Amino acid sequence: MWVALIILVVIVVYLIAIYNGLVASRQKVKNAWSQIDVQLQRRFDLIPNFIETVKGYMSHEKDTLVKVTELRTSWASANTVDEKAHLNNELSSTLKTIMAVSENYPDLKANQNFLDLQEELRNTENKISFSRQFYNDSVTSYNTKLEVFPSNIVANLFKFTSESLFAAESDEARKNVKVDFNN
Repeated sequence: MWVALIILVVIVVYLIAIYNGLVASRQKVKNAWSQIDVQLQRRFDLIPNFIETVKGYMSHEKDTLVKVTELRTSWASANTVDEKAHLNNELSSTLKTIMAVSENYPDLKANQNFLDLQEELRNTENKISFSRQFYNDSVTSYNTKLEVFPSNIVANLFKFTSESLFAAESDEARKNVKVDFNN
């Protein structure tokens, strides 16, 4: 009788530990996404100043500037990780274009405000990259716990669901913009 009771208590404690581990992993994923969200918001907050600085120099590049403004507006209504990841990938591509095009404007490259904003954006991009990596590591760890035995039993029992990785959407988003300094 005592042996059965001890085995039952050990099993219950073990299941509680698995459940708590899953909850902690899920919270780590949410925190990691929040860090990405903060950095992406910071980048979107820098954009109006960046656009105003660039506008005067790149008047015939209006399509690119309009696209950045539209993406910034869309950001406010995006709610899911997938929506924000999609907008982030589009914005990254558009910002690469602006940086490449800016090479054709020597006065713009010499503008201190532009240089400061460009550096801020570069630092923010680095933080976003780090945050993405941390998020993907957290999601991978969490999703692994959802699939391995015996935590998969507890995960299914309590309806834990897997999370999406933050990834580049297309081959185009993975390419670097070619900048030629010889022109």
